[in-house]
Amino acid sequence: MLTIASRCWLCQQPLHIARHGLCNLCIRHFPPLPLCCPRCGLPSGSALQSCGRCLIKPPAWQSLIFAGVYLPPLSTLLLRLKFSSTPELAEPLARLLLLRWLERWRDGNVVRPNTILSVPLHLHRHRQRGYNQAELLARPLARWLGCEYLPYALERCRATPPQQQLSETERKLNLKRAFCCKQDLEGKHIALIDDVVTTGSTISEVSKILNKNNIASLQVWCICRTL
Repeated sequence: MLTIASRCWLCQQPLHIARHGLCNLCIRHFPPLPLCCPRCGLPSGSALQSCGRCLIKPPAWQSLIFAGVYLPPLSTLLLRLKFSSTPELAEPLARLLLLRWLERWRDGNVVRPNTILSVPLHLHRHRQRGYNQAELLARPLARWLGCEYLPYALERCRATPPQQQLSETERKLNLKRAFCCKQDLEGKHIALIDDVVTTGSTISEVSKILNKNNIASLQVWCICRTL
C-alpha cells in the first residue's frame, strides 16, 4: 500500500521523519542568531556572560533560550500556530526549541529543569482560540526531557487587552495582578514556556510570582525573541 509522506511546512518537500515537520534545509536557511546575552536574550558582545543591562538590573530569571529571531519564516509559522487554528505546528516548533536548549545545556550554561510550566491564557481567550499555544509547546518538551508538566500551576486570573498594540510601560501596567500561582513550587528548577518574548513584560510578571514561591531556578524558553 502506498502512503503519502508528510511534507515540510515551508518548502512542501517530503520529510524523512514526518513528525519533525520542518526539513533540515529550511532550518539551515533561518536567519542566523546574533551574539545575544544568555540571560535577557538581547544582542550583546558575548553569548556566555550577562550583558551590562542584566548586570545593572538583573531580570527575574537566570536564562532565556529561544529558537530564533522573530522574523520570517519562523514568525510566520508562529502566527499560523496562534491565529490560524494550526495546533499541529506546535510539536515541530517545540523541537526547534529543544535543539536550542540542548546546545546551551551541553555547553554547561543551564541546569536541567525538573518542572515545566506554560504562560496561561485567560479562560475566555482560551475558549475563543480553542487551545493555549504555550501549553501545546510545553507538553512535548516535558515528555522529551522527562520533566513534570504542571498545566494548572499558573492561572491568568484577570482578562487583559492584547499586548501587541501597547507600549512597554502600558504592557507592564496591563499585566499587574493578571497572574496567580495555584501550586507549591518550592525548590523546583523551572522552565517557563511562552511562544514569543517581545519586551519581556509577561514573563517578568509571571517570574515575580514564581520567585515568591521560593523556586530553585527559573529559565524562560520561547520560540521567538524580538530583537
